[in-house]
Amino acid sequence: PHPEIINTLKVGDIVLLDDGKLKMTVRRMLEDAVECHVDIGGALSNRKGVNVPSVVLPISPMTDKDKDDLQAALGMGVDWIALSFVQRAADMVELRALCEGHNVCLMSKIEKPSAVESLESIVEVSDGCMVARGDLGVEMQPEVVPIIQKQIIDECRRRGKPVVVATQMLESMIQNPIPTRAEAGDVANAVYDGADAVMLSAESAAGKYPEESVRMQQRIIDKVEETPQYLDVVKSRVKPDAQASNLEYDAIAGAASHLANKLDAKGVITFSRTGATARRASRMRMAVPCIAMTPDVHAARQLSLYWGIYPALLARLPQDTFDDMLARACGVAWDKGFAEAPDDKFVVTAGLPMEQKGAANIIRILPAS
Repeated sequence: PHPEIINTLKVGDIVLLDDGKLKMTVRRMLEDAVECHVDIGGALSNRKGVNVPSVVLPISPMTDKDKDDLQAALGMGVDWIALSFVQRAADMVELRALCEGHNVCLMSKIEKPSAVESLESIVEVSDGCMVARGDLGVEMQPEVVPIIQKQIIDECRRRGKPVVVATQMLESMIQNPIPTRAEAGDVANAVYDGADAVMLSAESAAGKYPEESVRMQQRIIDKVEETPQYLDVVKSRVKPDAQASNLEYDAIAGAASHLANKLDAKGVITFSRTGATARRASRMRMAVPCIAMTPDVHAARQLSLYWGIYPALLARLPQDTFDDMLARACGVAWDKGFAEAPDDKFVVTAGLPMEQKGAANIIRILPAS
């Protein structure tokens, strides 16, 4: 392993190899090595991972190769970058500095005990988080991982940041065409917790049934979201967010959601250059779809990860009035299948003048006709 790992270890520390299959305890410190007692042995092949759950490593989570790969990805115009083995908020600050000048969102993968301890500060400097349960389950006891999963989801939802639950969702489908009932329940629980996305790993990357795995996960999601109690459960888990910078966005999004419910509207339409209003609307888990109109292709792609948001590119032409933009937005609602009859209603939010940055300052009721 890295010399920094050797230098950081002390007598009594636990060292895990190959995803925790092998376990050792440090017994004696040597000049450039450690002597360990093998607590749980087994076969060990090349290029297997090393985990030290009790240690915060004094190293960057990014190697030189990672930084080269990052620049290549940024050059391709990727929308999201996820950083593995985040230990502290400073790791995400370092990554953001390397991405300066690029319109990209940053996701922190929470998979170390130190990251859990610094969760609030990490979420604050991230655009989204992933509950990376594979390594999290290696470095922490299995019985606490479901609790930590809910803590991460709750904190992300409080901040209005998208959260992805990943790893071992349908693990048995690597080899089998159907999942276990426990795995189906695991996916369903993540959906009920209010996750923005659930992600497959080895099931679709290296398994025998990749397409079946994707279809099965989608079936579970659809079935949960069809249940009458789903929205009540999801809404009940949102904690208040008192950040002053979000109050105007939250007021507009909350008013739009309330109007949509009262009018039995088919959806909420937001006009936003950056997508900020749509992001706050997603946090509220509206009962109707939110169609996010934006002229920025990067913002549209990034918004695709947010719960309940359906982004659409809509550039304003020089001669367009606000009424012209409303008419074009209705056309998008028809094209996407949200409008089905001329008297269907939509609640529209926008900021005027439209070129000006800031929270929306107008709400209008719009018939699909």
